[in-house]
Amino acid sequence: MLDFADKEFLVDPYPALAEARALGKPFWHEPTGMFFAARHADANAVLRAKTLGRIFTPKTPESDWHDFNYLHSDSILDSEPPKHTRLKSLVSKAFNPRTITALTPDIERITQSLLDDCATKLERNGTFDVLADFAEPLPVKVIAHMLGFPDADEHLLRPWSQSIVKMYEVNPTEAHKTEARAAATEFANYVHGLMELRKVQPGTDLISTLAAAEMDGERLSVEELIATCVLLLNAGHEASVNGFGNGIVAALRRPAVIQPLRDDPRALSRTALEEFLRFDSPLQLFERTATVDTEINGVLVREGQKIAALLGAANRDADAFADADSMDLTRETNQHIAFGAGIHFCIGAPLARLEMSISLPALIERFPTLELAAEPTRRPTFVLRGYDTIPATVRS
Repeated sequence: MLDFADKEFLVDPYPALAEARALGKPFWHEPTGMFFAARHADANAVLRAKTLGRIFTPKTPESDWHDFNYLHSDSILDSEPPKHTRLKSLVSKAFNPRTITALTPDIERITQSLLDDCATKLERNGTFDVLADFAEPLPVKVIAHMLGFPDADEHLLRPWSQSIVKMYEVNPTEAHKTEARAAATEFANYVHGLMELRKVQPGTDLISTLAAAEMDGERLSVEELIATCVLLLNAGHEASVNGFGNGIVAALRRPAVIQPLRDDPRALSRTALEEFLRFDSPLQLFERTATVDTEINGVLVREGQKIAALLGAANRDADAFADADSMDLTRETNQHIAFGAGIHFCIGAPLARLEMSISLPALIERFPTLELAAEPTRRPTFVLRGYDTIPATVRS
């Protein structure tokens, strides 16, 4: 039913995901050796069950995968209580709603600067790339600014991140594994160098703040701090880039759907960005492991077995959303789970929402007749769903 090697499935997985939902309960998927939960209620239950954990299995041999392994085992994403509780409490002292909201002027400044560059390319070439010229550099610049990365090194971050997250796909290739190992080591060494510099010259950046954060006499270890910075980069921009890209392509392909956003971009930005995330979710699969025998909608997941929430399938469930397969940028009731749920709710979600709430109306205001200039290029991935290019122009 779900063939992750099928190119047609990767382009449009939703017909097959609808078939999976129609089974009415979680089901065993032999090729991946795990259960899948496709219905909204079941996927939500998987995300919230305390007996289903994020259990990271280290890659072997350890000598080859050392950096990749600790970037995951020492991160919030792949930890469970009590370690998760401790890490989250320490990280929240530096990365919290107050510090995120304080980024608003910087996000607005970066947004307008990128739009100026897009306008220049449009005037010169007749087109620009919504993804490469706008949606992608914005969150990378924001998180780099937060972490205190030098402007000259920003270009390193997205390739490192993309190489690492390819390991989250169902069947990473040997080439992807080699790239991920190299990226993990380069990224870890780079952050470690910045951390050592901040010890001598502390600043107001996130690395300095994380290094100084303390709770009950405890601080982040060196490896925990590095793992946290890498996670914040990945979580702080992957959802924003892919959520924005998937949503804008879907909206531009539906003139009647995008028209209310063209009419009043700022009034509609809140509901529009949530519909972007629901309609074509940037994260399609989130895996959990049973720490004890656990039942989800009558299906027993035995201790040690894995079950994954199919977020994109859940977000198209007619039992949870009216007219679920239609895009509606005015949708008010929208309990999507694109950012997950429970203790592993995406730590970057507030930042992604803030960035999209600023960048989406700004893009439409600057280019009210924006349209696709050619067919966008879809990335050949499922778990992290997005585009490589989105060529755009404006209608005269």
